[in-house]
Amino acid sequence: MIRILVSGAAGRMGREVVRAVRAEDDLELVAAVDPMHAGESLGEGTDLTLEGDLAGAIAAHTPDVVVDFTHPSAVEGNIRTTLAAGVDCVVGTTGISESALSALAAGIPAGTCLFVAPNFAIGAVLMMRFAADAARFMPHAEIIELHHDRKADAPSGTALRTASLIADARASVPPAPGRETEVADGARGALVHDVTVHSVRLPGLVAHQEVLFGGQGQTLSIRHDSIDRTSFMPGVLLAVRSVGGHSGLVVGLEHLMGE
Repeated sequence: MIRILVSGAAGRMGREVVRAVRAEDDLELVAAVDPMHAGESLGEGTDLTLEGDLAGAIAAHTPDVVVDFTHPSAVEGNIRTTLAAGVDCVVGTTGISESALSALAAGIPAGTCLFVAPNFAIGAVLMMRFAADAARFMPHAEIIELHHDRKADAPSGTALRTASLIADARASVPPAPGRETEVADGARGALVHDVTVHSVRLPGLVAHQEVLFGGQGQTLSIRHDSIDRTSFMPGVLLAVRSVGGHSGLVVGLEHLMGE
């Protein structure tokens, strides 16, 4: 039985994780943490009360894995607290900079794993893989990521990861035309690893991304849509079950798929 603590348990993603964990016979939800709702009943068919102190909850309930779906402003501190206790950490919160992630990686205790996924949807992982393959042959690419209007960071972690994979895969960096003649600042999007990224935030969306490639007389579109947050749960469960067999920093669900 793998003992799970969910950090950010009162949020939309946190509640999905709670439901997913409770539905599995080999996983046990031992604690739920959310400082904004401390003292409230978690519900979801449990008798747990939401706690406000992550360090105290880890000490009291001794989880094997902490799953973090919180906020960019809180996640780095949560990771440090979890790793300091020698507990494996599965992170779905995005907005962590590369420099911050490197600093966190330097503090991982021996035998402990920090697993970070830009996206837990299996289809999104495949979309990123297909985009990297396409970039080898069609280097002209732009990314359009679309999310609900309450997402805290932009561009999304998925877009940042996709841009990095495209940059690593393509042999040359094509120009990004039109920036020098923008009528409105930002109209041509942001440059991430020399890949143009556009972020859309609207009510009614969940999580979506399209990668557009252009070549002589042709275009290629690779798109993934998460239409419900349950789409992320198979990946979360895979990470929770797999993280105990890894140590150090692991970024990306693709490293666990096929194990």
